[in-house]
Amino acid sequence: MLEKRLYRQDMLNCTLCYDAPCSKACPKTDPAALLRSIWFDNEKQAADRLPAEYPCIGCEAPCEEACIKAHQVPIRTLITRLYNEVKTELEIPAPENEERLRTELCGIPLENPFLLSSSVVASTYDMCARAFEAGWAGASFKTICSFDIHEASPRFSAISGDNGSIIGFKNIEQLSDHSVAENMEIFRRLKKNYPTKFILASIMGKDEEEWEELARLCAENGADAIELNFSCPNMADGGLGSDIGQVPELVERFTAAARRGTKVPILAKLTPNVANMSPAAEAALRGGADGISAINTIKSLTGVNLHTYVSEPAVHGMSAVGGYSGNAVKPIALRFIAELGKNTALSGMHISGMGGVETWQDALEFILLGAGSIQITTAVMQYGYRIIDDLKAGLNYYLAEKGFGSVSEARGLALDSVSETTDILERDTIVFPRFRRERCIGCGRCVVSCADGGHQAIRLTEQRRPVLDARKCVGCHLCVLVCPERAVTSSRKRIERKR
Repeated sequence: MLEKRLYRQDMLNCTLCYDAPCSKACPKTDPAALLRSIWFDNEKQAADRLPAEYPCIGCEAPCEEACIKAHQVPIRTLITRLYNEVKTELEIPAPENEERLRTELCGIPLENPFLLSSSVVASTYDMCARAFEAGWAGASFKTICSFDIHEASPRFSAISGDNGSIIGFKNIEQLSDHSVAENMEIFRRLKKNYPTKFILASIMGKDEEEWEELARLCAENGADAIELNFSCPNMADGGLGSDIGQVPELVERFTAAARRGTKVPILAKLTPNVANMSPAAEAALRGGADGISAINTIKSLTGVNLHTYVSEPAVHGMSAVGGYSGNAVKPIALRFIAELGKNTALSGMHISGMGGVETWQDALEFILLGAGSIQITTAVMQYGYRIIDDLKAGLNYYLAEKGFGSVSEARGLALDSVSETTDILERDTIVFPRFRRERCIGCGRCVVSCADGGHQAIRLTEQRRPVLDARKCVGCHLCVLVCPERAVTSSRKRIERKR
């Protein structure tokens, strides 16, 4: 993990661009694909793809010259490190096939656990077809309704990291603006041309009759399962969207209505805008649902313009609370997935997890907490359908490396370690930080944070080396988190706390 983050740090100037010039300039390998693998936590697969002979021998790095940010991305150095530091340490070769990734959703086979979530990324035939061709196992189609949808412009805003990548993403987008009939035609075409791909029809009705009718129509026109959108924060007026998901009685009633319309599996997509998700999930089960999808986006405001005093996105001088997604919401999503996974009343229900997934490691965390399938939108909006390559390859390699024969063997393995409170945690020992001198650059960030946000346990020598005062250190590990060079790690030794 340490080495991986340092690799990614070294390529922060890379734009992960379309039709990358670096790959066109390299006669021996595909630098763009290798860089994407680094960015998406997939260094082992990247290293495995390198040829047996070091590819950069005698090379003058035309890839770096061709880069749209010429000489700002150390491509040759990164490839060299993959070859020398990762490839030489690989314990197994890359799996020859993707059989380990095969799984199921409510008894229906999936090629792999990765689906597009209901949103703009799965809103037309052509988009879904391109995603299926790229390797996605299926899609939850953008929510179908009978409402007259007119979208605002602009309708997105974001919080970005230092390199411009999106950390948190807000949308005020609503539902599918195609007619029900148009969407049914799309389902028929997708099922005809991609019979092995999973079509999850997201629907939203305004009353019981409409929930029942939409469920029936979608199933008759090719949907493998129905997803009930009880959670859209942008359709909350008049008892719609997240207004339903916050009231278990409504969840049960409308789930039962959809169940009357079809016998195919039903998933209830629940809102995170609640204190606990279990009451709504149990209500969905009583209404006839076979699974739960979680989480939808979180109600949010992402910023206020300091000159116009209007929140983002500004639409003719006004804005609105909208749905927040992206990698920033993953901890919140994982908390709800763990809640559902530990709830014995929901035993046997499929959990389709989503909320901030960008990499295979993100996806695996959801699986370890009980999810059986993974849905993704924001990462696709930022990086494109091509992320499926590293999602599949990274997860496949991990499963093989750990000796798992399938995704299902990893499901729920982390649940026993999760507690709703900190009361059960051991408090009689301290794990001290450890300074890695070979990495430390003497910036003193650990000193500043420990002094002003910790326990004044670190000082800097005249040689600009951090020194720990064990008498003051309480093992909080703030220094581990703030070090920009990842030069502070956890000691393996636990020290009994003095009373």
